[in-house]
Amino acid sequence: MERDYNGTIKNDVQFFTGVEVEKTLAYGKQTLFVTGLQDYNTIKDWYTNLNCEHIFFGANHSYNPKTNDEFEDWELMIKAFLQEGILCSLDIPSTINLEWVLEGGYVEFNNFIPQIRVVIPYVKQWNYNTSIKIDDKGYNQTNPGVWSHTLHDLMDHSKFTSWDKYTKDKEIE
Repeated sequence: MERDYNGTIKNDVQFFTGVEVEKTLAYGKQTLFVTGLQDYNTIKDWYTNLNCEHIFFGANHSYNPKTNDEFEDWELMIKAFLQEGILCSLDIPSTINLEWVLEGGYVEFNNFIPQIRVVIPYVKQWNYNTSIKIDDKGYNQTNPGVWSHTLHDLMDHSKFTSWDKYTKDKEIE
């Protein structure tokens, strides 16, 4: 994913740091952003040396495991930090098998922030009646029912982060 790092467009950055701008539990915390699978010691060194309070895994849309082995590699990397009590986020595309994440046990940690990323291009062009439905994988299979939210309500200004807030991150080399 191409990103702007202080006026330079790049798509190969593995680590960057900045203050978390997305409105989650980690909002405002000094964050180490990790793109792709990385070595534990390298992550730990950057986290410690940069006085971070939070690690954001899967930065730049890099979390997209396709096999059980890939999922297990991510699980080992992230769980090492969760077990140390470090606040960790994972940017999870809604298009993957979300049951893998649940089976991985991440959600059992109180210091884990799962961010399920739902892509809606041209969101402002959808009319006022548009709803987002949190559904089940089949009728009455795993959830007690469904939840519907109007897109308009989900786009509350207090939850919004404009793209210019992402340009303050600093690439780590």
